[in-house]
Amino acid sequence: MTGEPAAGSGAGAPAGADPPPGGTAAALRPSAWRAVGSRVGGLVNSSDYWVKWLILGAMIGVIAGLGAVVFYESLAYATKLFLGILVGYQVPTPAGEGGLAGSAHFARPWALPLVVGLGGLASGWLVYTFAPEAEGHGTDAAITAIHENPRGIRLVAVAVKIVASALTIGSGGSGGREGPTAQISAGFGSFLARIFDLSPGDGRIAVSVGIGSGIGAIFSAPFGGAVLAADIVYRDDFEFAAILPGAIASIVAYTIFGAVEGFRPLFAVAGTYRYDRPVDLAWFAIIGVVAGLVALGYSRGFYGAVRLAHRLPFTAKLRPALGGLAVGALGLALPEVLGTGYGWVQKSLGPELLHLPLYAVLALPFARILATSLSIGTGGSGGVFGPGMVIGAFSGAAVWRLLEPAFPHLVPHDPGAFVIVGMMACFGSISRAPVAVMLMVAEMTGTITLLAPALVAVALASLIVRRADDSIYRAQLHTRADSPSARLHFGLPLVAGIPVRSVMTQPRLVLAASETAEEARSRMQEADVSAAPVVDERGHYVGTVSAQRLDGRRDEVRVGRHVDATTAPVPVNARLDTALEAITQGNGRWTAVADGRRHVVGIVAIQDVVRGYQEAMSSSAGTLRRVSSGAVALEERAGPRSPVVGVPLRDADLPEGTVIVSLQRGTDLVFATGDTAIHAGDLVSALVRPGSAEEVVRVIRGPGNPAPDSVETTGPQLT
Repeated sequence: MTGEPAAGSGAGAPAGADPPPGGTAAALRPSAWRAVGSRVGGLVNSSDYWVKWLILGAMIGVIAGLGAVVFYESLAYATKLFLGILVGYQVPTPAGEGGLAGSAHFARPWALPLVVGLGGLASGWLVYTFAPEAEGHGTDAAITAIHENPRGIRLVAVAVKIVASALTIGSGGSGGREGPTAQISAGFGSFLARIFDLSPGDGRIAVSVGIGSGIGAIFSAPFGGAVLAADIVYRDDFEFAAILPGAIASIVAYTIFGAVEGFRPLFAVAGTYRYDRPVDLAWFAIIGVVAGLVALGYSRGFYGAVRLAHRLPFTAKLRPALGGLAVGALGLALPEVLGTGYGWVQKSLGPELLHLPLYAVLALPFARILATSLSIGTGGSGGVFGPGMVIGAFSGAAVWRLLEPAFPHLVPHDPGAFVIVGMMACFGSISRAPVAVMLMVAEMTGTITLLAPALVAVALASLIVRRADDSIYRAQLHTRADSPSARLHFGLPLVAGIPVRSVMTQPRLVLAASETAEEARSRMQEADVSAAPVVDERGHYVGTVSAQRLDGRRDEVRVGRHVDATTAPVPVNARLDTALEAITQGNGRWTAVADGRRHVVGIVAIQDVVRGYQEAMSSSAGTLRRVSSGAVALEERAGPRSPVVGVPLRDADLPEGTVIVSLQRGTDLVFATGDTAIHAGDLVSALVRPGSAEEVVRVIRGPGNPAPDSVETTGPQLT
């Protein structure tokens, strides 16, 4: 949302009124999904935490599971077409996908570079023609949406991502299938945030849950997917609020994907490693150091390729084709770099690793880094999660091949443990989500017993990456305190207790979606605003539009065609912290306020936030001056028959010198002002004179509740 706030007194439609005339009555009637979404959204937003996230989590999980199935089958078909039919090559597959050994050679080796280049060309044309935001690995785009605008992921970008990724990876490009599946379910979470008018905080959780459940489904790792929803958003923090919604979505997604594709781990591990020798920790420590260094090479090599690709002197649509040609040429020498690479990880878990030359085993991690950088870093479409684990697996295999001959009686004879721990340490460190990745790899391999010794490797690798302050996901913030809204909340702590209703103002102008661009520009100029909320013919909020967005449009074009639907309205019963976050996510100066029927009833601008905060500060300072020396702090729950329930605090009959500081109402902390009314069940925090403490407790409890024998204060006396 941009431009001057459409707020204050002046001409224009009153809040919640029928839209002004203009355009045909039939233009842009609300679609069925918007009408249903408005009704369902009202029910969802008014539900308690458990009911709300049971509904939303299940919905996201259904789409995540179905999306994983669609992309899995699309990729299988594309791989068969490009590599199987055109090149005459069968890629190996992991045990969970049939365990095919793959072809020993290429039937038409000359065709491989051409086919990989063709896949890159088709992918580049599709992405840069219809949805440029779908380039690359996609997970960063979803993480950016979480931090900046959870409502902003376009559904067209999701569709383009599915097809473009199938073309890139299916033709032999090095990429992972988790990026597209994550973007499918994250995009649906963003869609729910739009049609249900979820709060900015709930919108963030919905998109986070979409990422985790999509990746968890495609890897058959629901527990890891649930944790990933909370672990992937920040480098050094954890989104705890996403854990339970993530668990609901992940298990639903996994159930749907498993019902179609089968319930089995992706990889099968021959033999079972048993940690019973302390000396093994030394080998895992070596894996951790190697994996951490390789992980840094992966991230820096990948983004180095991104920077280099942007300097190429031709259109972005052709860059993935050039990368594909190079990957195809590399694949002739090392076919392990083609496609997802999961079949080669399966081979490295068993005796096949012994048959590869040592130089090939040592070169594989770096060859895979190069291939992924050329395939995805040049603008091709696919994930970086899967390649990161493949690189880690090859790194663990290389360490085993070097150590086993030198220490034949100390190093385990089975390379599987080294390969699995390498996967955990390499990508767990560079993704800055070590806990989630450890759990996912354990689920994918069925080796939960490896978690304990793997901690050494993952910790060392994470220390190396953390010291370099790097991540494969550059959109991650370090902590929750790094988000713009969090910094504003930190500087304005009282906003969480100020009602939006108390500071909102009447909008100067509300536009109708059926108005023409000419009419809208004229009315905006007359009202002296550069942006305004837009409603449909039923008066329902549909988004905002700015004069800049309408500039250059034909006069007869309807406003509804250029509405920014990603700008979130704030519920009229919300607190000011929600409005402040909506303003920052909208990248503007104001946000609309809507009632339960999505009618615009007001505007909250930055100056309104400041005014409300100043009034709260003045009220707080005035009441605190009444606190006497030696006052005590107490907490008491308001009874249903208390004489102060339902009465504004300025009129409440409380002993002289009593200051109500805050009210805990359910999960909300309400800042107390003179206009605040206590509700039955509120936990009241107060500062009182020592001699009146028992009387204050008796009044707050009300008749019918036992009087206190003695009052226990919450802390020492104030002096």
